[in-house]
Amino acid sequence: MIGTGFGTLTHVRALRAAGFDVAALVGRDAARTEARAERFGIPVASIDLAQVLAMPGVDAVTIATPPHTHAKLALAAIAAGKHVVCEKPFARDEAEARKVHDAAESAGVVHLLGCEFRYAAGQALMTRLVGDGAIGEPRLATFLLHIPLLAGVGSEVPDWWSQASEGGGWLGAQGSHVIDQVRTTLGDFTGVSASLLNLAGHGWTAEDTFAVHFRTTRGCDGVMQSTAADRGPLMITSRIAGTKGTVWTEGDTVKLTDAAGTQTVDIPADLATPTAEPPPADLLVTAYDWLHSTGIDMGPYTRLFETFGQLIEGNSISGPAPATFADGVAAMRVMDAIRRSAADRTWVDLTT
Repeated sequence: MIGTGFGTLTHVRALRAAGFDVAALVGRDAARTEARAERFGIPVASIDLAQVLAMPGVDAVTIATPPHTHAKLALAAIAAGKHVVCEKPFARDEAEARKVHDAAESAGVVHLLGCEFRYAAGQALMTRLVGDGAIGEPRLATFLLHIPLLAGVGSEVPDWWSQASEGGGWLGAQGSHVIDQVRTTLGDFTGVSASLLNLAGHGWTAEDTFAVHFRTTRGCDGVMQSTAADRGPLMITSRIAGTKGTVWTEGDTVKLTDAAGTQTVDIPADLATPTAEPPPADLLVTAYDWLHSTGIDMGPYTRLFETFGQLIEGNSISGPAPATFADGVAAMRVMDAIRRSAADRTWVDLTT
C-alpha cells in the first residue's frame, strides 16, 4: 500500500475485507508511515519503495497518493512485475496516462483504476437499467453535487487539490468519478463545453467548482456540475431522461418512471455491496478526512479489490466491469478537453 492517508482509511481495510494480506505500507514521512502501519497492524513500514517492491511475496501494489506522483510510482511497480490499482485522477494529463497504460499492457500485469463507485449499488443499477433499455434511448443527463467542504476559510484538504500543476482541483478529485459514470452509462464523450472557477477565496491555482455541458456517443446531452464550496445545504442529483422514461438515484435507492408509473427498483443481489463501515474516528482530522467519515467508499472498494484478486488469479468475474488504465487514459482525455474548453471558452470536439 503506497499512501498513508486515504490509503489507510479505505484501501487497507477494503483489501483485507477482499482477502488480501497487506504486507507493507509505503509513505513519504517515516514517522507518520510507522505510526499508521502500527495503527493498522501492517508488518512493514517504509519510505523506500524499491526495498518494498523487492520483498518476497509481494504480488500487487495499490497507489493512493497525489496524482502528480502516480506515473512514477506505477511505472516502478510495473517494472517490478507487480499488479497495480491506482487512484484517480490517473495522471496529470492524457500523455502521462498513456505512458503508464502502455507500460502495464507490455508487462502483462493486471491494472485497475480506483473508480470504486462503479460498484456502488445505486450507480451500478442505474447503469444497468439504462443499458437494458428501461428508459429507451437516453437523451438528457444531469449530475449535480454541491457540498460546503471548502466554503470555510482554512478548510484543510490535501495540498495537491489546490495546485493545477499537480493535477489538482475539484475536477480531478470529484469530476473524474462523474466522467467515469457518464462513460460507463451513456457512452464516450463526443464533446464538451466547460467552465472552471473558484467560489472560495483560498488562492488556489486549481478550481473548486466546475460546470460542463457534454454530449456522448449514445446521443445524450448532459450537464455535470459540482462545487466543494457551496455554503448552502447539500445537493445531490443523478438523473437520466430517455425516450421512454426517467431513472434517478436517491442515495442507493433507484427510482424509475415510465408509462406504467413510478417504481422503486430493488437492488439485485449481484450488485449489493457490504454495509458501510466508517474508518476509525480518531483519524478523521481534516475536512478531507471527514469526506470519508461514513465509510461510503468501503463497500464499493471491497468489491473492486475482490475483482482485482479474481483477475490476478485468472478467474472470470461478474458484476460491473472494472475500470482499467485504458479507462484512465480516456478519462484524462476528457479532463484535458474540459480544461482546454474552460481556458479557450469554446466547445471542444472529442471525435477527432
